[in-house]
Amino acid sequence: MLVIVGRPNVGKSTLFNRLTGTRDALVADYPGLTRDRLYGFLRSDAGAAIIVDTGGLTGERAELDRRMGRQVEAAVAEASVVIFLVDGDSGCTAADENIAADLRKSGKPVLLVVNKTEGRTEDLAVADFFRLGSGDPLAISATRGDRIEAMLERVLAMCPPPAEGDSPAVTDEGTRIAVVGRPNTGKSTLINRYIGEERLVTFDESGTTRDSIAVPFTFDGRPFTLVDTAGIRRRARIEDTIEKFSVVKSLQALEEADAVIVLIDAREGLTEQDISLIGLILERGRALTLGINKWDGLSDSRRAELRDALDRQLPFLDFVETFFISALHGSHIIDLLRGAVRAAAAAVRDLPTSELNRILMAATEAHPPPIVRRHRVKLSYAHQGGKRPPIIVIHGNQTQRLSGSYRRYLVNRFRKAFRLVGTPIRLELRTGKNPYEGRRNRLTPRQQKSRERVRKRGRR
Repeated sequence: MLVIVGRPNVGKSTLFNRLTGTRDALVADYPGLTRDRLYGFLRSDAGAAIIVDTGGLTGERAELDRRMGRQVEAAVAEASVVIFLVDGDSGCTAADENIAADLRKSGKPVLLVVNKTEGRTEDLAVADFFRLGSGDPLAISATRGDRIEAMLERVLAMCPPPAEGDSPAVTDEGTRIAVVGRPNTGKSTLINRYIGEERLVTFDESGTTRDSIAVPFTFDGRPFTLVDTAGIRRRARIEDTIEKFSVVKSLQALEEADAVIVLIDAREGLTEQDISLIGLILERGRALTLGINKWDGLSDSRRAELRDALDRQLPFLDFVETFFISALHGSHIIDLLRGAVRAAAAAVRDLPTSELNRILMAATEAHPPPIVRRHRVKLSYAHQGGKRPPIIVIHGNQTQRLSGSYRRYLVNRFRKAFRLVGTPIRLELRTGKNPYEGRRNRLTPRQQKSRERVRKRGRR
């Protein structure tokens, strides 16, 4: 495993994105942007490896800095080789010297890489960094990709050979569950509880998580990936450009998720932003589970008020499981995870055509479709049209005139029959064309003459 370390704003996330061929790490000219460990996979002609992006230490806020420092230490402890990234524009600094000293104490192999060396010869770009005592520096440009392959050849050659019997790393991420919500609802605390370590930085201040962090996790013998996301606020309240990027990353994580856990702060109650976020998730067709966090310590009257608010303001979520939890103390968080697993499974369920048609027939017999323009809407055939979310296609006549209430009735019948908890269901209604429309135009000339003769005989 390769770990990238260095001061803030030296280009660690840019290099991570370059090596993994993704945009998983947020990149901007802003120090301290990365605060958590971010894992990815690189594959090149030189070989393959797991790579980890880490946060730089800013020294601006002591408590947060110490927590970020522990994240870097944990990543270095896991590393096969450390890529020590420095800034060729600013030259060697006292902070670089401190990092070099700490890396020597770790005993890990270190490759010193000088970034931002565009337009300079390699010898001139690296000259100032020999005094760090971290070996021969290598000049690169993470932005342009200059000498990246040479860096990979060197760093992979430094990796110790795998022990006999070791198998290649398994990259199956399993079920992908994104944890979303407003800022400071306890998303990082919840994921740390699941994995049993402080993998993600937690701090009693909104906006601590700025990136979407994917964390591998095993539960009940099954692989999962938990995705911590930045808090999502109303657009009018998002002023910081970095926060705008973070929200975009959160929405991307939502798109890629098999299921979404929405955390709501019980102490603040249900807000318009919570409802808007849930609506967005349903619009995108994602499976959903609700976690009402910070439930511990609330009075009975406050709990009753919140339950009433949920029933009153979220009546459209009657198919979604809700769990009242404490991420800090671990209360009912396993129930919440299992609920998300059920929702993810429902979203990809196979719906046999025979069963769909049996349910459709029973539904129309129990409650016939409405009559429109003196003709009853006819629903004749159903089949599955897609997954994630389940799509049920129904064919018939005048289906475009079917009311919203009858569509909801059909969705509820299908949901109950297949026990599709936690996932939205999409109904596609298709009206078949008249099979005789335009048929005369398709007759051959001989057929048309024959039909004319029959008509003339009839008139006699």
